[in-house]
Amino acid sequence: MGVKQGMRVVVVGATGNVGTSVVRALGEAPDIASIVGIARRVPNWSPPKTTWVRADIGRDSGEEADLVRHFEAADAVIHLAWLIQPSHRPAVTWDTNVLGSIRVFEAVARAEVPVLVYASSVGAYSPGPEDGRPVDESWPTHGWPEAAYCREKAYVERVLDAFELEHPQIRVVRMRPGFLFKEEAAAEQRRLFMGPFLPRRLIRDTFLPAVVDLPGLRLQVLHTDDAAEAYRLALGREVRGAFNLAAEPPVDGDTLAGLLDARKVRIPRLAARSAMATAWHLRLLPPSPQLLDAALRLPLMDTTRAQEELGWRPRHTAVETLREFLTGLRRGTGMDLTAPLAPKPPGGRPHETATSGAGERP
Repeated sequence: MGVKQGMRVVVVGATGNVGTSVVRALGEAPDIASIVGIARRVPNWSPPKTTWVRADIGRDSGEEADLVRHFEAADAVIHLAWLIQPSHRPAVTWDTNVLGSIRVFEAVARAEVPVLVYASSVGAYSPGPEDGRPVDESWPTHGWPEAAYCREKAYVERVLDAFELEHPQIRVVRMRPGFLFKEEAAAEQRRLFMGPFLPRRLIRDTFLPAVVDLPGLRLQVLHTDDAAEAYRLALGREVRGAFNLAAEPPVDGDTLAGLLDARKVRIPRLAARSAMATAWHLRLLPPSPQLLDAALRLPLMDTTRAQEELGWRPRHTAVETLREFLTGLRRGTGMDLTAPLAPKPPGGRPHETATSGAGERP
């Protein structure tokens, strides 16, 4: 089954890790007629079928926030925009991630867009079962309340619950992927999760003597291009609700040690969290220790529904995806044509980022 002939799709948050892959996937689809990419900073990138609009969903004033006008005559809106930083100012991320999402959803309804596809996350899920069994999309989505990212993802899930009841004529799809990586996003993800103080030599070495083995840490990852294919498929199938997206195998200390040809060094959870908390409070590390708390509690996801109802299969294994991402880290790979993926920090030089503290720039 293909997408509707001549479909016009609006992508909110079209210049980041996921957005660039989604825009590419849509541009290659023969039945997509046009794409409107919405971003806070219009890129120099000119992908096929795409026109750009500058808008900040975190602001509720001025012409830039007139999302209804941008959504008019759209056949679908894909909402991807999300701020990970600044982790020390949760009110800033709340404005974009929660209030901004509400603005997007309200504009979808006012513009009478028939399809809304939203980027949720594994982070929306409540802590997983003690026996470690994979969970399907019916698992509770209350997040881990101490971590801003999870709290915001869970809150937006509740917003969408009410939205679907109020607007049953709109087909709402929620994508819940694992951790998303690709080579082009390496520079951005280094800024978001590692900060400016990670020694370059450590990144560039092709051999590491050891990797940290944190008890209980087991994550699911996915190549961003594979996630983008799921978004594309959802446009052309009469599906609703949530879809788990992840590749095999789950990643743990053994996986990383094998990938890097390194030995494992077991570190107690408390020691790892204390070190992370200290680095975060000193603004040496961008992510908060609460994000580590959440990661240790995430469930493994069962992706059967995406396979059966979307016909989706990831083309990259988790190991292949991580290998590509590590190559990007060593090369400092980014995408100069968009601000979020640029090798250098948008709006400032690396030494300025270091001076202001890790994780201070939205």
